[in-house]
Amino acid sequence: MAMSVGDSSADTPMSDINTTPLVDVMLVLLIIFLIAVPVVIQSVPLELPKVRYEVTTTKPENVLLSVTGNGQNCQVAWGTSPVTSQELLDRGTAKLKGVVDRLGANITPDDIPEVHIRGDVSTPYRCIGGTVFTMQQAGFIKVGFISEPPPGGAGAE
Repeated sequence: MAMSVGDSSADTPMSDINTTPLVDVMLVLLIIFLIAVPVVIQSVPLELPKVRYEVTTTKPENVLLSVTGNGQNCQVAWGTSPVTSQELLDRGTAKLKGVVDRLGANITPDDIPEVHIRGDVSTPYRCIGGTVFTMQQAGFIKVGFISEPPPGGAGAE
């Protein structure tokens, strides 16, 4: 058996790193994160529809609004005639009052007309959001958006 005596390397510090504690800490952290991430990420399980758009059935009593605007001004048109925000509220209230007067106590949610909003792609959100808010103030419960299907087909994917 050989033994080295007087080796000059014994006096120099050891330059190797002991990686065992580092690996142990990393494994513990990995296990903690694997357990903690599913607890932190909570979501409601949903099944989203698989259609690009739904075909809108238009009834004559529905209200068709067109909304355009730039950064400062918003223009809303009822059908084809431009209206102000107050006129929009007054006309919407009058339309619902007419439906209620006509149907009386036999009214159902299906009898209430819908509002269909067509918004220009460059219209700021505040214009469209203001129109939705005004129509909800008037009493409409169904407010929807009309869009154009993407090129290349329509319907379910």
